Amino acid sequence: MNLTYQEQTPVEAPGRKLVGRVVLGLLVLAAALLGATAGLLLVYSTDLPQVDDLEHYRPSSITELYDNHGRIIGSFALQRRVVAAYDDYPQVLREALISTEDKDFFRHSGVNVWRIIGAAYRDIESGGRVQGASTLTMQLARNLFLSPDRSFHRKIQETLLAIQIERRFTKAQIFTLYANQIFLGHGVYGFESASEFYFSKPAKKLTLDQAALLAGLPKAPQYYSPLLHPDRALKRRNLVINAMLEDGKITAEQATDAKAKPVQLNVQHDPNSLAPYFVEEIRRYLENKYGSDQVHEGGLRVYTSLDMDLQKAANQAVLNGIAAYERRHGWKNHLQHVLSGDMTLERYDDPDWEDEPEVNSYIHALVTSVAPGSATVRFGRYHATLTKQDAAWTQKKIQDILKRGDVCYVKVLSLNAGATARVSLEQDSGAQGALVAIDNAGGEIKAMVGGRDFNESKFNRATQALRQVGSSFKPYVYTAVIDQGGSPDDTILDAPITFQSGSTPYTPHNYDEKFEGTISLRRALAQSRNIPTLRLADRIGIKTVIDYARRFGVTSNLPAYLPVALGAAEITLLEQTSAYSVFPNDGVRLTPRYITKVTDYEGRVLEEDFPDVKDVISSRTARVMTSMLQEVVQHGTAASAASLKLPLAGKTGTTNDFTDAWFIGFSPNLTCGVWIGYDEKKTLGAKESGAHAALPMWIDFMKFALAGKDPGSFQAPPIVPPSPSALKVDTPDAAPAGDEVR
Repeated sequence: MNLTYQEQTPVEAPGRKLVGRVVLGLLVLAAALLGATAGLLLVYSTDLPQVDDLEHYRPSSITELYDNHGRIIGSFALQRRVVAAYDDYPQVLREALISTEDKDFFRHSGVNVWRIIGAAYRDIESGGRVQGASTLTMQLARNLFLSPDRSFHRKIQETLLAIQIERRFTKAQIFTLYANQIFLGHGVYGFESASEFYFSKPAKKLTLDQAALLAGLPKAPQYYSPLLHPDRALKRRNLVINAMLEDGKITAEQATDAKAKPVQLNVQHDPNSLAPYFVEEIRRYLENKYGSDQVHEGGLRVYTSLDMDLQKAANQAVLNGIAAYERRHGWKNHLQHVLSGDMTLERYDDPDWEDEPEVNSYIHALVTSVAPGSATVRFGRYHATLTKQDAAWTQKKIQDILKRGDVCYVKVLSLNAGATARVSLEQDSGAQGALVAIDNAGGEIKAMVGGRDFNESKFNRATQALRQVGSSFKPYVYTAVIDQGGSPDDTILDAPITFQSGSTPYTPHNYDEKFEGTISLRRALAQSRNIPTLRLADRIGIKTVIDYARRFGVTSNLPAYLPVALGAAEITLLEQTSAYSVFPNDGVRLTPRYITKVTDYEGRVLEEDFPDVKDVISSRTARVMTSMLQEVVQHGTAASAASLKLPLAGKTGTTNDFTDAWFIGFSPNLTCGVWIGYDEKKTLGAKESGAHAALPMWIDFMKFALAGKDPGSFQAPPIVPPSPSALKVDTPDAAPAGDEVR
C-alpha cells in the first residue's frame, strides 16, 4: 500500500488578516500625514519672521507737538498710538480682555488646540475659512508679522509664530505687546490711546464699564464702535461683563451696576483741530528735514512756539468777526443741497463732524425737517431746533430760506444732555479771515489762523496769500522819512496834486474826498491821508521806501512805482505782522519762529532754534514811529481800539473797492495782524474798511491776550524838533481823482 503524506498548512482567521491590513494602512497613513505635516511645517516656517526682533521692537509711535506750556496741540501718525507699559494697564482691563479674548491666556503655550479644532470643524462644516479661536499670542503674531487674510496657510504660520513668541517672552511682555498693537477703531491703536480717545483719560483710571467697552472692541472695532453704533457697543460691553462674571473676576453686584450704566463717552478732541494751519506748517517743515517716515512713525517730540490759550482766542475772534461781517450783508442763500442721486439724510456725513463740537464753535449742519417758524438740524450725533429768534438777523421766515436736505452754517450756543444742542443760524458766503500773533521779545508765533475752515480749504491765508496791504504799508514811508532826520511835527501839504508815474499822469485822492491843507506828519499818518504819504514817497524816492520795507523783512515783490506807497503791493500777513514787531522792539527784527526744540523718541535733541536777530532801524526812529502809530489808535482811524485802555499802536489798511481789510497792531509785548476778504479778490462791500471789518477781530483777540497781564510800556520817544528843512509843500496842484482808500 502506497501511503502519501501531505503537510497541512494552518488556515489564518479572516478577522486577524483584516486587522493587520488596517493597522498597516493606519501606520502608512500616519507616516504620510506625519511626513506631509513635517513638509508643510518646513514650507511654512522657511519664510517666517524672526521673533527675536521683538526684543528690540518698538511700534510706530505718534509724533506729538506741544505748545509753549507743554500741552499737546497736534500730532502726526500713520497709527494713533501711545505706547504704555504693563503696569499702565489696570487689572480690570487685563481681566476684561482675557475673559473675552483668551480665557486660558496664562495657562496655554501660545495655542489653544481644542479651540482651533472646534473652530475649524465649524468652518469646514459651513464651508467657510478657518477663523476665530486665536489666542492673544496668535493675534499678536498676526498683527505684527502677517496679513489679515484668512487662510489655512496664514493660520499655520500664526500658530508657529505664537509658539516661538511664548518660548521667548513672558506673559506680561506678550500682553503688553498685544495691548500696544491692537487696532481699536477710528485710527486708534492700543488701549492707552483708546482710553484717551474715547474717555479723555489714561487707561489707569478706567472704570469697570469703560474697561469692558474697550475690551469688546478688538473683535470688530468699526462694527462695535461706540461713536458709530452705541447700541451695538452697549450689547458687546455687557457680554464682556458677563464673561468676567462667569470667570469669577467680578461679583454679581459689580456686574449689575456696570451693565446698568449707559455708554458715556468723553471723546478727545483732535488736537490738530485747534491750530490746523499752524500744524500744517510744522508738518511741511519736519517732512522736508526729517522725512515722512520719521515724522509719521518715529515718535518725535516737537516743542513749538504756539500758546494754546491765545490760539483759542484767535480762532474765536476770527470766526466771530467773519460772522458779524456776514450778518451785516444779509442772507445770500448760499446753501448746499445734498438730497440728490442716492444720498439720504441718514447717509450724509460732513467733514466738520469728525471732531466733537464745542460751545461757540461754528459748524455745518444738515436740515432734517422744516416747519412753519422752525427747522430741525443735525450735526454729528447732535440735534437742534432753529427758531425764528435764531434766524432773526436774516429778516426772513425760516421756511422760506431752509428746506429739508440743505446744509446750513450754525453757531453752537450750548451742548445739552441727550445729544441735543442750541444753535443760531449763521452764513458762509465764502468770506475768509486770517490772524497771526507774534511775541515781540522772541519772535515766536503764538497764534495763527489761516482761514475760516481747514476742512474746506487747506490754503493758509496767513502765510501763502499775497494780498494788497492798503494803507498798512504807509509806516514804511514815514519810517524812511523819520530815519533820515525827519520829525513827526514836520508839515506836509494835503492838497490836490498830479504825479507823473512813468509816462502816465497819476492823480490820487483821499478816502474822504477832502483836503486838510498843511498838516503834521503825525496827523497825516494817524488819519491815513493818501496825498501827504505820496508827496513824502515822491520826495525821498519810492526805491528808498522799498529798501526800508526790505529791511523790515518784506520779501514779496514790490514794483518801483509810486502807488506802492499806498499799499498797491501784495504781501503776506505773516510778513507784514513780523515787520511791525520791529517798532516795539526798538528797531530790531526777530525772524518769526514756529519751533523751539525737536527731540527723538528717546529724548535726544535733534535741533534747537534760537532767535535770529537783525538791526533794522535806529532805536530813535523805532520809538518815534511807535508814538506816531499810537496816535492812530488814540485819535486816528483805529480809535475804537482805545477802548481797551492799554498801550497800543498800529495801522489800518483798506484796498481799492474794499477787497481787502487789514489791521496790524502791537502792544509792548505782542504784535498781531488781521486780514479779512474773499479768496477771489471781490469786494467786501461798501465801507468795509480795515477799521470796520478787521479791527474788531484784532480788538477781541488783544482783549483776551492782554487780560490780567502786565501790558508793559513803550519806550518814550526822544524829543525831535521839526527838521530845518521841513517837508512843507506850499503849492496846491491839480484836481483830485482816483480811488485809493485807507
